[in-house]
Amino acid sequence: MLKIAMLSKWHVHAEGYAREFNNTGLSKVTAVWDEEPERGRKWAEELGVPFYASLDEILASDVDAVCVTTPTTMHREVILKAAKAGKAIFTEKALETTGEEARKLADAIRASGKTFGISFPHKCNPVYRYIKARIAEGAFGRISLFRYRNAHNGVSGNWLPAYWFDGEKTGGGAMMDLGCHAMYFLADLGGKPKRISALFNQLYGTGLDENAICTAEFENGAIGVAETAFVSYSAPLVAEVYGTEGSLVAVGDQITFQSEKYKDLPVPELDKTPVPSPIERFTDACLKGLPGPAEMGLEEALALTELLENAYIADRENRIVAL
Repeated sequence: MLKIAMLSKWHVHAEGYAREFNNTGLSKVTAVWDEEPERGRKWAEELGVPFYASLDEILASDVDAVCVTTPTTMHREVILKAAKAGKAIFTEKALETTGEEARKLADAIRASGKTFGISFPHKCNPVYRYIKARIAEGAFGRISLFRYRNAHNGVSGNWLPAYWFDGEKTGGGAMMDLGCHAMYFLADLGGKPKRISALFNQLYGTGLDENAICTAEFENGAIGVAETAFVSYSAPLVAEVYGTEGSLVAVGDQITFQSEKYKDLPVPELDKTPVPSPIERFTDACLKGLPGPAEMGLEEALALTELLENAYIADRENRIVAL
């Protein structure tokens, strides 16, 4: 049984992650630390596990792995210490807000020889998997453009917590949070970025980006568009892929797909069979002694940070960032 330490209840997904670790049958939350002790003690009581007031002490305990759900800007301290303590690490996205800090963490994680995983849940989505399967078949030919839009009304609907807009902790707004899913879609399909532009704005004056778009040109010639928002009412997930031999438009789980490959063949149906979640994949990788789960490891985490950092630079400096 893998022993898991929950590091902070700050993130809105922290409780869900703890439940999921306890429900795998292969792992169990056995300890809690929080940068806000009062919150941490209460959570530890609810989970029926010990609370550690000291990060160093919990990392010196017998836990096998940590789940990092601290403020994003604390990752550089918390993940670095966890890696040096020889713990397997599962983290909420993003790994870091800058490439420089992300690479420092990556070096420490690799040196530890322990498993690392990051939460990229959209990679488990049936539409996302359908797109990847069609790409693997070459059904799009040479891809020219792809787009991913993921948005909700957390600001306009007034349901996101107030602390979500403390930029010193979050490192950014909609793009740094919800936009990560669109950004790792771009990294997944495009590979290495060549140029990045972005336009972020606010409608409600939270002080952070509430409505955001990033456009990236990749070394393979494709252009990717990532869109996100905290001010979109009832917004469906939208994914589009266009290539020289095929095209796909998905709105929710409704897919329109055409391809030369399937001109005279039945078009594959969307497979909604559940697949292992990021936490299940991480747990399995830990027990097998693997560096990380497929599609959700260190290289994917670094690629996301590269896109995020340069998108924020592009918006802030009102320019196209050439890499």
